[in-house]
This record gives sequence, structure tokens and C-alpha cells, in this order.
Amino acid sequence: MSSDQSVAERSWPLWEVFVRGKRGLSHVHAGSLHAPDGQMALRNARDLYTRRSEGVSLWVVKAADIIASSPDEKDAFFDPAADKVYRHPTFYDVPEDVEYL
Repeated sequence: MSSDQSVAERSWPLWEVFVRGKRGLSHVHAGSLHAPDGQMALRNARDLYTRRSEGVSLWVVKAADIIASSPDEKDAFFDPAADKVYRHPTFYDVPEDVEYL
């Protein structure tokens, strides 16, 4: 790694890049890059991750702004949903003449 890259990495924030490949599909994480601001991150993401016209939409998000659940706490974090049985359609009677629900 050159000294210019290490200076840029220390002073520019890390951005996460999400690309939507075709209309109607979800954005998918494509990778990361360093940039001084959002506009430059968006331009660099376009040049880096959509060189062959793979995308129709880009999102860039500062990595420091992303808050995620911890994989180590997955059981404790997602367990409370199991005790909310009213969220499941098992308590509702569906009339026989209803085809699609």
C-alpha cells in the first residue's frame, strides 16, 4: 500500500456501497470504498461497481452510521418475537370462500 493510500484511508471515511441490478430488485451490498464526502463516494461507487452497466441505482452509506445486531447475540435479540403469537395468523378463522389471503 502506498503512503498516499494510507493517508486517504486515515482521513476519508469508509463508505458501504449497495447496488440495485434491475428495477424491482433489492439493493445488494457490493463493497466498500473511502471517499471524502457522499457525492465523491457515489461517483467512485459508480465507476468501481457499475463499470459494465450492472446497476440502475446506487446507495452509499457511511460505515460509521450503520448499526447492526451482533451475530453473537442473535438468540437473545430475536427471541422476543416468538412469544408474540398474535402476530401469526393461527387465531383467525378464514371463510372458505376466500381464495387468496
